[in-house]
Amino acid sequence: MSGEPLDLSRARAHWIRRDLVALPPGALPTGCPVEHLSWSLVVAADGGLDLDRLVAGSQDGAEELPLRLQAGPLPESVADAWPHLKGAYPLHLADPDAARAEDLLRGQTALLVRDPTGAVMVATSVQVPGVLDDLYAASATGRSYGPSWTTDGHGLRVPTLTLWAPTARGVTLLLWEEVQAQHPAEASFPVGEPVRVAMHRQQDGAWTVTGTPEWTDRCYLYELEHVIPGSGARRTVRSTDPWSVGLALDSRWSVIVDLEDPVHAPARWREAPLPPPIRAVDQAIYELHVRDFSRGDDRVPDGLRGSYLAFGQPGHGRDHLRALAEAGLSTVHLLPTFDLTSIPEDPAEQLHADPDELAALPPDSAEQQRRVRAVAGRDPFNWGYDPWHFLVPEGSYTSTPGEAHGGRRTAQFRDMVGVLHELGLRVVLDQVYNHTTDSGLHRTSVLDRVVPGYYHRLDGDGRVETSTCCQNVATEHAMAERLMVDGCVLWVRHYRVDGFRFDLMGHHSRATMMAVRRALDALTVAEHGVDGSAVLLYGEGWNFGEVADNARFHQAVQGQLAGTGIGTFNDRLRDAVRGGSVHDPDPRTGLGFVTGGPTGERVDQIQVGLAGGLRRISFRSQATGQQVTGERVPYGQAPTGYAESPEEVVNYVDAHDNETLWDTLVLKLPQGTSMRERLRRNTLALATVTLSQGICFWHAGAELLRSKSLDRNSYASGDWFNHLDFALGDNGFGRGLPPEPDNGTRWPVMRPLLADPALLPSAQDQAHAVACAHDLLRLRAAHPLLRLGSATAILEKVTFPVSGTADGADDLVVMLVDDLRGPRSDAPESGVLVILNAGGGREVRLPALAGQRWQLSPVQRTGVDEVVTGALWDVAEGRASVPGLSAVVLVRPG
Repeated sequence: MSGEPLDLSRARAHWIRRDLVALPPGALPTGCPVEHLSWSLVVAADGGLDLDRLVAGSQDGAEELPLRLQAGPLPESVADAWPHLKGAYPLHLADPDAARAEDLLRGQTALLVRDPTGAVMVATSVQVPGVLDDLYAASATGRSYGPSWTTDGHGLRVPTLTLWAPTARGVTLLLWEEVQAQHPAEASFPVGEPVRVAMHRQQDGAWTVTGTPEWTDRCYLYELEHVIPGSGARRTVRSTDPWSVGLALDSRWSVIVDLEDPVHAPARWREAPLPPPIRAVDQAIYELHVRDFSRGDDRVPDGLRGSYLAFGQPGHGRDHLRALAEAGLSTVHLLPTFDLTSIPEDPAEQLHADPDELAALPPDSAEQQRRVRAVAGRDPFNWGYDPWHFLVPEGSYTSTPGEAHGGRRTAQFRDMVGVLHELGLRVVLDQVYNHTTDSGLHRTSVLDRVVPGYYHRLDGDGRVETSTCCQNVATEHAMAERLMVDGCVLWVRHYRVDGFRFDLMGHHSRATMMAVRRALDALTVAEHGVDGSAVLLYGEGWNFGEVADNARFHQAVQGQLAGTGIGTFNDRLRDAVRGGSVHDPDPRTGLGFVTGGPTGERVDQIQVGLAGGLRRISFRSQATGQQVTGERVPYGQAPTGYAESPEEVVNYVDAHDNETLWDTLVLKLPQGTSMRERLRRNTLALATVTLSQGICFWHAGAELLRSKSLDRNSYASGDWFNHLDFALGDNGFGRGLPPEPDNGTRWPVMRPLLADPALLPSAQDQAHAVACAHDLLRLRAAHPLLRLGSATAILEKVTFPVSGTADGADDLVVMLVDDLRGPRSDAPESGVLVILNAGGGREVRLPALAGQRWQLSPVQRTGVDEVVTGALWDVAEGRASVPGLSAVVLVRPG
């Protein structure tokens, strides 16, 4: 075994059912015949277990309960639910002891293993999520948590507060009667001592109390009495409510908010028309950060910049979104907007690097990043992947500190949703249920403060897993899943959002994702005011960490979501277009289709992506000349095609992670590449996504050549490096060397690039790139054959006629969508031909189409790209004349 066998700070045993404890073989010293050992569960109702006294047999205040080793493996149902424990020794509690499990779990527990002489050879603490679910899940998951409301006989709304804390020895509600005198620009804080209100424990482990109408909008905390697992310390802990729907400034108190109170429902939100349902493949998504949207917009009043309310202002950002929506954008995806730990909500507590001083420094200086990093912990920018309270909007995006209190932040968030709906745009929220910022008894660790040791995923020693970079949440546990499901339902029902993107979704199970889907599907317009079945779901389906390869459950990863309608990001298309991998140590290596290094393998990967990432799409390989299917096209050791249906694939070449598309072009193209060529390659890259059969996804600013000064990980790089200017003043390039921790080894490559003024696009360059991007959206919207929507239709109608033939090339992709094959759709044209040319001007021979009348799409005939308007079709020869570095769409009349 690894580690010390006598160690109560580790929890190597697992109490899985009320009558069953499991001990992995690795927890025993080697060479130990288990049939000669004796086993027991030690319980100290008041905690205080001491290892030395346990070993000496002199522990007071503890009860030792015998365990019986069962012959054979764990029961099959247990092994299926806990696959990482397969092979563990099954140890059974006697029925009378198992019947006391609820009481025993409020104390400290440990497992002892004795040799035949009675000497203690193993002493370890016990992990308890399994037994808590066994005892409570069936009943506890059927209850409402946080504040819930009923109407009394006088028509007044009455709150009931409910907290699930089954291992707590006592829970008291702390209720504050008043807050400080309020002014719209001031924060609101409780004053005086709280009223202490006893809460009542229910059989399902919940503690409840019903108040009066006067409790509305009052601040509260819970005070819990715990015996802390492992240490056995008795602690009295104060905590906010993990199911909070309202908070005070900086999340110091929960607030009893009635989300159905009309005072929190601005007219714009109430009256904005809800977007009509559309298919997943009809979505064109724009990933945007709330603060990025307006913080530098000089047309937005200074006090509203960076806030929810800025979306309602007649600024450059709203004009930009309106133009994108008119071109065909369907959806705005907002980076995390739930309550975060990383941003001080009170501007008085925030620090800023002076932008005027930063602007005066050389474009290749290291000083900008030094000053930005010096205030990164207290500046107002962060991506926000650090959850605190999942069901409450982030307060730093409100217009004033006073508006961050209670239902006021709800109202401002709703106002933003109403504005986007007025523009005809759907709203997707980024959800981060895979981790929390902290665990244990730290201030921001609300889950562990309420039920210690339950909500997080633990390793073999009982330590919290951190493969996500933070404290991993175990949504396979019933109440952690319930929190995730409740959160998604709340944001749809009470904020009217239209979709969710799930961070590191592969750390959730497919079953959990389906629980979210079922709960949303149950929301109806008639009963809830929203159609939950129209809500879009997608996420990062990466396979890594302690859950990798279904080690803990059947994961929600690429290739395992068939039939769910849930999408995953397609890194295969991204890497084929950009080149290399996001993990490459040298960003100049690994050239791709638009960065000057196309290969037959890259062409094959792009073709699979254009066909919706389907595993069964079949074509002649450009790399080998042989017939292949999508799942036979390699992507490293994985298949390129992994989807059964196109809505399972989100095609993208740029996102908030890693270098922006423009920065990738700067790093990978020769430094002397002309600005004209760089613009054309940027548009060509976006075309691979926009003209594909999957879901289309853009990072905000990709269309206007956005740079982050080559920063590959800008999560805490401040406003300075996350610059986004919809007025096209500058694209963010040349703002100094990016922060050293993630970029320092690349500084020698970056310095000469950042110092080169020829790499900074003009406002005219940016405007032209935006106009070309609009044309791409118009193409997607105008030609429904680019959005067939089903695997059957794609397999029937989509082919790649030149791939692997004498007319094929490694810098050319040709996709034919022929509506004359299979049942006709309702498209106005009978065919669409997409030609992506990453090389020079060329003739593309398509003899099978000779005699057919194809013509340039009307969108491109009247579009802004005068080069593309030169594309020609020779009817007699079946030949297309295609300009270099162009995406050309030809259509055949119906």
